[in-house]
Amino acid sequence: MSVSVLVEQSEGQFSASPLGMAGLRFVGPSREEVLTSLRRALADKLASGELVDLETEPLGVSGQSGRFRDDPTLHEIRDQIYRDRDSERPE
Repeated sequence: MSVSVLVEQSEGQFSASPLGMAGLRFVGPSREEVLTSLRRALADKLASGELVDLETEPLGVSGQSGRFRDDPTLHEIRDQIYRDRDSERPE
């Protein structure tokens, strides 16, 4: 499993925190130390819980995409638009 981690250095200290998990952050004198601490904490969290991917319905206009794809009225409207467009083209 791969986790995106933000590692920062400031005033001789390193900090590491996984993206999307603001409550989990380690600070220490070396990059390796904070990454090792973070790796252990993530392993503990995963051992006591379950990691799942959750699908959600899109919101807004994106949520309407494909909604009327099988509606025969929409097909009639589309066909009429094409006929009108084709009739307006110069020959």
